Amino acid sequence: MSKILFVMTGVDHWTLADGTKHPTGFWAEEAAAPYEAFTAAGHEVTVATPGGVVPAVDRGSLAPEVNGGQEGADRIAAILDAMAELRSPVRLADVRLDDYDAVFYPGGHGPMEDLAVDAVSGRLLVDALASGKPLGVVCHAPAALLAAVGEDGTNAFAGYAATAFSNAEEAQAGFADKAKWLLETRLVEAGVDVRVGEPWAPHVVTDRNLVTGQNPASSAPLAAALLEKLA
Repeated sequence: MSKILFVMTGVDHWTLADGTKHPTGFWAEEAAAPYEAFTAAGHEVTVATPGGVVPAVDRGSLAPEVNGGQEGADRIAAILDAMAELRSPVRLADVRLDDYDAVFYPGGHGPMEDLAVDAVSGRLLVDALASGKPLGVVCHAPAALLAAVGEDGTNAFAGYAATAFSNAEEAQAGFADKAKWLLETRLVEAGVDVRVGEPWAPHVVTDRNLVTGQNPASSAPLAAALLEKLA
């Protein structure tokens, strides 16, 4: 049995360019699908958030239309309801990487607000990457990579192949012209070799111990890739 750390956003909003606070949090499928895969394989999950706050789910991510219908929505909601770890997260500042065998970051727009500028998370990512332990990051969670800056001022993920929620997907979701910045663009500026696939289709990129997924549909395939690395 391995121990897997879920690092999750601690906010329930995303500040747009006009100052509006858009309600958000973590995206349900991106936590539920990997959690189900990891625990079914016998692994133990611990949730950590900035300040140890209970993570908020993006209510929109529970809707039938983004879960393949009501049955899918009910299934995702049931997984989250049974995920006791969500209700008792540890403080991110108290996390010891040595205690875990893998690290996973679910997305949602929340990480754009807090993890993108969280130095504690950034240091954890730098150390996780250097450790060689499996590191999974999906959808908007690669925003956290922006805070992974080394002592020389360069991004630890510069030169790594990765994927993330694309500018095209942000435009189709209706937020590209409302956001302060776009994730794909910022990652490219940080030196990450961003490789995006077709909008909304499953797309996973693996480079050494880093496994990234583009969107919610990539959550389950990313979890499978991480499990292979833990085998």
